Parts: sequence; structure tokens; C-alpha cells
Amino acid sequence: MPTSSPPQRLTDRKRQDIIAAAIAEFRAMGFEATSMDKIAATAGVSKRTVYNHFPSKDELFTQILSQLWESSAALMAIPYDAGAPLRTQLLALLGQKMLLLQDAYFIDLARVAIAEAIHSPQRAQDMVARLNDKEEGVAAWIRAAQADGRLLRADPLLSSHLLQGQLKTFAFWPQVTLGQPPLDAATRQWAVETAVDMFLAHYG
Repeated sequence: MPTSSPPQRLTDRKRQDIIAAAIAEFRAMGFEATSMDKIAATAGVSKRTVYNHFPSKDELFTQILSQLWESSAALMAIPYDAGAPLRTQLLALLGQKMLLLQDAYFIDLARVAIAEAIHSPQRAQDMVARLNDKEEGVAAWIRAAQADGRLLRADPLLSSHLLQGQLKTFAFWPQVTLGQPPLDAATRQWAVETAVDMFLAHYG
């Protein structure tokens, strides 16, 4: 019924406010030092509302990791095309990846996840393990191209890391660790084209 829609939107908005508050507090104070009370206050909601959405701080952190993975997994919107040039497809795929890596919200999520991995490796590993039951888009694309006989046989996940790692050297790690600004358009294009050409020179 139409009358049920506004409350649902309000609930969704509160949930996002809680996640945004948690990201801000985890970044500022770290996981252990951040309380659910503080998250509630920053989000402008009651502590009960926070617990209604997230039964524990671990669950809230897991949701942050889930959003980080889902952002990256959205790259599968460009599936492998057997009839199109590999370079054209990879340029489009890595172009999407570049936009994601330069997104401010994605950078914030990554900072929280990386900081927690440093302070509590076991907790981060346990949470990340829950998210590893799906395949990331670039690796899936590589697997499909290999099955079609257009790329050398190699571990798709390793090949994906090698390919995307070249982008992250310029468009992720400096922004996450050093607070550098996003790349300009020309540098983004150069990084994408160079990564693709080097990848195809070896695997194509």
C-alpha cells in the first residue's frame, strides 16, 4: 500500500545514517574504542535503533565490509563479450574500476577496513572470509576469456590482482594512506590504458 512506503524509506535512511556514523567513528577512534552509544549519538538515533538494525558492533563492521565488496562486485555489470576486442572490454572494465577507486565513499570504507585489519588481523580475516563466497567481476571476466581461448591460462584471481594492482598504485593507495587528491582525467586514462596494455602484452 502507498502508506507503507514512507516509513520504509525512513528506516532505510536511518540505517544508512548509522553506517555513515560508524564509518566516521571507526576512522576517528578505531574499532575497539568506538562504542555503540557513540555511533548512536553521531547518527542522531537512539541506541535501541542502532541495535534494531545491527545486533552487535561486529555485525555493523561486517556490513561496512559488505558494502565495500558490493561496490567492487558491481563491476560484473560489464560481462565478457566473445565478439568484442579484449582491449576494448578491458578498457571499459578498468574504467569502471578507476571510478570506484576514486570514489570518496569507497575510500572511506576502505580506510575503515584496512585500519581494523592492522589493529585486529584475526577479526578482519574472519569477517572477510564471510564475503569470499562470490567471485569479483574482473576475475570472472578473465576466467571467461580464458575459457574462450583468448587469454593465457593462469590463476584468474592472481591475474586479476596483477591487473588491478597497477591501478591501485596510482589511484587507491596514495589516496587511502597519504590523503592525496583523486587523479585528474588525463592521469586516470593513462593509468587504465597502461595497465590494460601491459596485461595483454603478457596474457593476450
